[in-house]
Amino acid sequence: MLEVRHIGIVVTNIENSLKFYRDLLDLKIERSMNESGEYIDNMLGFENVHVKTVKMSASTGNTLVELLEFTKPSGSKINCNVNDLGASHAAFTVSNLDETYLKLKNSGVKFNAPPQLSPDGYAKVTFCFDPDNTPVELVQVLK
Repeated sequence: MLEVRHIGIVVTNIENSLKFYRDLLDLKIERSMNESGEYIDNMLGFENVHVKTVKMSASTGNTLVELLEFTKPSGSKINCNVNDLGASHAAFTVSNLDETYLKLKNSGVKFNAPPQLSPDGYAKVTFCFDPDNTPVELVQVLK
């Protein structure tokens, strides 16, 4: 493996999710497209796929966040608990967790708890939830 390319997050509404990922977490849109046709049908194993994708980047690093809004076929809501099997959350490094926490909390974002110091003193960490209730971990590495 060469690198982690992107993480995909299926959302119910791209615009609501952009308010969280772009406006609150400060990710930058790199590419936005509507996908359909034989290529995407074959790749995903469905017929008649229609999906809007928005690829976003942080200010450093190469890994992208890909938001996907499927109009066909529509998906079903699953439990998004950090202990459920499969991919359980996305984690982002921030420069000032206390500031980010207040910004998101004041915007109505739900959190499990305020930022906590890790037992080894390496980082401050908290979990919040995006508009579709997907868990998002926010981490500030302490120097």
